[in-house]
Amino acid sequence: MIESLVALAVFVTLSFLASASGAFFRPGEWYYEKIRKPSWNPPSWLFPPVWTLLYIMMSVAAWLVWRETGVIGGLLPLGLFVLQLGLNALWSYLFFGRENLKAAFWEALLLFAAVFAMTVAFWDVRTLAGLLVLPYVLWVGFAAFLTYTIWRLNPDQP
Repeated sequence: MIESLVALAVFVTLSFLASASGAFFRPGEWYYEKIRKPSWNPPSWLFPPVWTLLYIMMSVAAWLVWRETGVIGGLLPLGLFVLQLGLNALWSYLFFGRENLKAAFWEALLLFAAVFAMTVAFWDVRTLAGLLVLPYVLWVGFAAFLTYTIWRLNPDQP
């Protein structure tokens, strides 16, 4: 029981460490004040609660996979979990830190592919784990399209 709770805490900690990149490279004046966005761009206040919920859900999903397989048995799905966390953190750096919309878009496509692969791998281990990350796949797909749209609306930005 204690080992299981510690493992859950590790997955939550890993997820929120990845989210720290979003907090570190927060939208500054450049982002929401200066660049053009589509009319359907979500309001700024929506992102923190959505991301918080998604990080919790993906942490629980990874924990469920770990409970079924252990670390060695779950090397592929848990490796994809770590990979997509790294890509998630990289997007914030590219978009907000480097202000490079083009690179952020192409990286968002890699993130989407990694999240999709993770979802399939989680689903194969435990259906509930796959279901828990399904909203994340949809959100990242939406975020990639939003990134693309913002890039195309701001051709003067890299």
